[in-house]
Amino acid sequence: MEGEKPSLALVYHAVQALYHDPDPAGKERASVWLGELQKSMYAWEISDQLLQLKQDVESCYFAAQTMKMKIQTSFYELPADTHIALRDSLLSHIENLKDLSPIIITQLALAIADLALQMASWKGCVHTLIEKYSGDVSSMTFLMEILTVLPEEVHSRSLRIGANRRTEIIEDLAYYSGTVVALLASCVEKTGSNEKMLIKVFRCLGSWFNLGVLDTTFMANSQLLILLFQVLQRDETPTNLHEAASDCVCSALYAIENVDNNMALALQLFRGVLLLETAYHMAVAREDLDKVLNYCRIFTELCETLLETIVQSPGQGMGDLRTLELLLICAGHPQYEVAEISFNFWYRLGERLYKTNDAVLHGIFRPYIQRLLHGLARHCQLDADHEGIPEDTDDFGEFRMRVSDLVKDVIFLVGSMECFSQLYSTLKEGSPPWEVTEAVLFIMAAIAKSVDPENNPTLTEVLEQVVLLPQTVHIAVRYTSIELVGEMSEAVNHNPRFLDPVLNYLMKGLGEKPLASMAAKAILSICSVCRDHMAQHFQGLLEIARSLDSFALSTEAAVGLLKGTALVLARLPLEKIAECLSDLCAVQVIALKKLLSQDHSNSKSADPTVWLDRLAVIFRHTNPIVENGQMHPCQKVIHDIWPVLSETLNKHQGDNRIVERCCRCLRFAVRCVGKGSASLLQPLVTQMVNVYRVYPHSCFLYLGSILVDEYGMEEGCRQGLLDMLQALCMPTFQLLEQPNGLRNHPDTVDDLFRLATRFVQRSPVTLLSSQVVVHLVQCAIAAATLDHRDANCSVMKFIRDLIHTGITNDHEDDFEVRKQLISQAMQQHGQQLITQIIHACCFFLPPYTLPDVAEVIWEVMLFDRPTFCRWLENALKGLPKETSGGAVTVTNKQLTDFHKQVTSAEECKQVCWAIREFTRLFR
Repeated sequence: MEGEKPSLALVYHAVQALYHDPDPAGKERASVWLGELQKSMYAWEISDQLLQLKQDVESCYFAAQTMKMKIQTSFYELPADTHIALRDSLLSHIENLKDLSPIIITQLALAIADLALQMASWKGCVHTLIEKYSGDVSSMTFLMEILTVLPEEVHSRSLRIGANRRTEIIEDLAYYSGTVVALLASCVEKTGSNEKMLIKVFRCLGSWFNLGVLDTTFMANSQLLILLFQVLQRDETPTNLHEAASDCVCSALYAIENVDNNMALALQLFRGVLLLETAYHMAVAREDLDKVLNYCRIFTELCETLLETIVQSPGQGMGDLRTLELLLICAGHPQYEVAEISFNFWYRLGERLYKTNDAVLHGIFRPYIQRLLHGLARHCQLDADHEGIPEDTDDFGEFRMRVSDLVKDVIFLVGSMECFSQLYSTLKEGSPPWEVTEAVLFIMAAIAKSVDPENNPTLTEVLEQVVLLPQTVHIAVRYTSIELVGEMSEAVNHNPRFLDPVLNYLMKGLGEKPLASMAAKAILSICSVCRDHMAQHFQGLLEIARSLDSFALSTEAAVGLLKGTALVLARLPLEKIAECLSDLCAVQVIALKKLLSQDHSNSKSADPTVWLDRLAVIFRHTNPIVENGQMHPCQKVIHDIWPVLSETLNKHQGDNRIVERCCRCLRFAVRCVGKGSASLLQPLVTQMVNVYRVYPHSCFLYLGSILVDEYGMEEGCRQGLLDMLQALCMPTFQLLEQPNGLRNHPDTVDDLFRLATRFVQRSPVTLLSSQVVVHLVQCAIAAATLDHRDANCSVMKFIRDLIHTGITNDHEDDFEVRKQLISQAMQQHGQQLITQIIHACCFFLPPYTLPDVAEVIWEVMLFDRPTFCRWLENALKGLPKETSGGAVTVTNKQLTDFHKQVTSAEECKQVCWAIREFTRLFR
């Protein structure tokens, strides 16, 4: 927002429009205009004035939110001598507006907290606030709110206060934590059992527990802890208070993760939680689901905290297995949402026991896992009046998927075979209702793959029985039985006599709309595992593939069937593959030709992506074993299909989605036949370059990287590929040089540097000797600050691999040339590269990108350590030493230590650790 400051009346009018304009377009215009105002310098003064005017809730909320946002993101805009005035103004606003609306209080409390964290001159803010406001009951609501959000904001991602300031703040808050607890305790004494005040007290206490600054020995004997459990044990506790108390207990349990250092509090919490079992049963009896869920959260958090103790000393002290009993009681609750809360704990327990691999320990926990599995199988049952197949996209469907994952992770404790047999015997011996049968089959499907298929009579018996299921059973049972057959493909592979009956069974399913997609998935599984046995059935698969659209399949299932067919095709004798591949592709090629001959380019029926995706999956999975010197059997087919793909690409060249699918299809075609696609190279590159000049779709850069990977080692292709790179770079650089070009086109950055990296790997001297390399290096340096996962990874890999070619003496003739060329590039760009990378790590890049950055620094150091030391020193000198709030960001000693750690590192890992620690100073 440039130009003069807007009037208050105009701002007020815009806020009114944002909340009350009946026309959505008016609301949108107001939102955009106010968003621009919030970014401007005027926002400070205007917010302050609106809060003073106190006209209505909307304008005050907008002003309070703007204040918070400005302090979080633009605090540097204010001169240091205005900080005290801002603080006093905010405190006066929160005092004046305390009765207007709780959401305004929260926004202002956040603004005050964020200011306190950044304003180094405001010492002992907790003490100041308590001293100023604790005497006045009417000020308690906002004082509590500030004291609640202050610890929460210490680790806020929105504030880059740095590790030094954060440590200083945490020490300060720890110092005053006793004062806060005393305030909370006196508050409870004064207000008694006022529900709203108790909720505030528990929220505030939980916030200080979460930060980990409370003295846990002191808290173990605190009246507040006793009160928490009294509230949770009382049957008549209101829902909101119950939730606040539960959250607080969970925070306390989280805070004592290191049990040995917090023994006194751990013991009190352990005892207190075990006593809540009666209250849980009471909540179940009253059908109070909210409270039941709260208790289950507490029981689970206790188990998570005591996990190590439970595994190291099961049954003794706080390793008491009554904690697991509590979770199993919850797993027995009729609502599946209750059982689901504890899943993460069971995963962790399973993982911990798997690593321990101690048979005696496994024996202790086995009965608990058996009971858990029993409860989960019951929870997976569909309702008896359910019609149709099980839904996998609704909440219950997702719950069943999570059960399936959990069962796979803990089944080793019970034994897959033993569990599989037990489940099967419940079906064989009784005649349970259909919903029990379906749930048992579902759990069997989850563990079928982990059962050893060799000489296993149970597996063969299950296969035998399942394929005999009559069509009259409930369709959900048939659906899940088909899923089970797909999961048992290893058993089919070991018992090929079952292949025919299994395929017949699956074919019946394929013909019925509700079962078709699951049957297709099972056929894919059989094709993948039984490729050799399936070769004799190839004609049958081909027939299915030819009439794919006569089955009611999802897109994914149809593509899966073609994948299965291609996997089997690759196992046919070489002389048959070409003809069969041609047959398999024919349907899709005919469809594409038909679309090309029609002239309704914008209707949905003209969309070629279905056919392109089907061709792509065929090319991707037809990978026969071809001896050296033999002609690839797929070469002729792909050569014949190329004109149709080329024409499709031309026709839809402006449509990014379709072009992307064309390129994907071509990518797999080239990968399928490798060097056998040489005749396509010239026409394909020409077309790519011509279309890219008009429509710079990044997928052309990706396809280019595939071509360089396949042909970059061929002497005769190198110059042509370099010409392609240069031709593609021209429009790319134009695109990326636009304002915010790198940020707006991360896919282009990603694909450009994949292409450049392939060149470095396949033909480094060709690239290093060219004109384009200087522009690529400059572009990479500019893109080093891009916080996009894939783009950043590609940029760093390019720089790393480029420098690496000048280090690795692979005894190739061109090593000295490479070394010389890299040396020139480093002299030209080295300092700029290191400065930009250090700056990017401190201010722009998320921590997960740092290992890639460390590799770049490591390679530069290996190439020329003395020069690198100088470059790093210069880069570090350019970093700011203080924040805008006057706090020390980095000391001279920290700069020197970091320089020393990096330059004396003996492996890349050490560089990564050093960067990780150092950049925390700026986060």
